Amino acid sequence: MININEKDNILLYETVIENDKLLKWAFDIIMLLGGMGFFFVGLSSYINYNLIPFLNAEQIIFFPQGIIMCFYGICAIIASINQIKILLEKAGEGYNEFNKEKKYFKLYRKGLFGKESDINIIYPLTDIEAIKVEIKTELFNTKQNIFVCLKGKKELPILQISKPWRINEVEKKASEIASFLKVPLKGV
Repeated sequence: MININEKDNILLYETVIENDKLLKWAFDIIMLLGGMGFFFVGLSSYINYNLIPFLNAEQIIFFPQGIIMCFYGICAIIASINQIKILLEKAGEGYNEFNKEKKYFKLYRKGLFGKESDINIIYPLTDIEAIKVEIKTELFNTKQNIFVCLKGKKELPILQISKPWRINEVEKKASEIASFLKVPLKGV
């Protein structure tokens, strides 16, 4: 989700927020509970006692089924805790700021491991050559990105759209940024 604040044609500030948080929370909690179920069934097969009464482990032999269930359970628990931490820390969220008064472009994204891992990139507005739109359609996946093209440097992604927009919405968004900066628009 992107929020745009444009004030007196001097500042363009876009907040970049993670989409579908509720769905991601639900998926991560289900994966955590499933991983715990696998782990406890594997552990129950080792001690020959059902740790969770409704998960029957009597028919499971510890070697190899119980060990594999413990392994899959631990993997799912670690992955879900990592994903939950990413959601709690709001990693990847941030903002893009184009400031004509102070003559800089700033890209900020929150990192996962404190202030040291945050991404904070600042370039002068004079280094911006163009705004580029990239739309790649694969079999079941569409990648939509908007880049800032910098002089003598690679393109810097400022917007990576996870949930596909209509093409005219992507073009409109990129053209708003390009017209604010008075630079050409590429790839449309």
